[in-house]
Amino acid sequence: MEYYTIILRTIFVYFILIGVFRLMGKREIGKLSVLDFVVSIMIAELAVISIEDPQVPMLKHLVGIFVLFLIQIFLAFLSLKSKKVREIVDGKPSIIIENGHINENEMKKQRYNFDDLLIQLRENNIKNVADVEFGILEATGKLSVFTKDDPEIDMEDERSPLPLVFPVILDGKIQEDHLKKLGKTSLWLRQELRKMGIRDPKNISICTVNNKGLLYVDKKDE
Repeated sequence: MEYYTIILRTIFVYFILIGVFRLMGKREIGKLSVLDFVVSIMIAELAVISIEDPQVPMLKHLVGIFVLFLIQIFLAFLSLKSKKVREIVDGKPSIIIENGHINENEMKKQRYNFDDLLIQLRENNIKNVADVEFGILEATGKLSVFTKDDPEIDMEDERSPLPLVFPVILDGKIQEDHLKKLGKTSLWLRQELRKMGIRDPKNISICTVNNKGLLYVDKKDE
């Protein structure tokens, strides 16, 4: 009878977890944030406990799973509305290498050592740090690398855009730090937007700039 209960509980929890994770949203396993990872481990642990002890009411453990699910949905909703919450929950990218120079202070802040850096450079087929234009440590821990001879950042080619990791507007908010990196100001950006008939940056979902100062603008859905 106990084995029969365990089998039924396993099947039931299996479908419950599929539904919970589907409702939590799509995210590649390798791109889970710290919060996603912690919630996933806790849900998995509660699921195992609810299966292995048939003497304890299953609802007792399912309540914990649904509480975690609600917390995750709530924070995901806040992340959609607030960039600050998104940075707290998911973290934000950090520039580790710029123009072939390693930013050691940023590495210390991220607790990212040289062994990690060299491993990920090798994974990107980079033999020499001097060949790197930008090395960006993503919130997921992955290192995105743009080399100096990468056509995407060829400064001599006017058709070549800067990497999309440097948006100047996100969710209607001007990214002052990115503009500074590009040698531009918010005044310049607003003037360029007015030429395109856009007066309020809040109506823009994302805006990027190429190396010749040309804007790509995607407005928010009505």
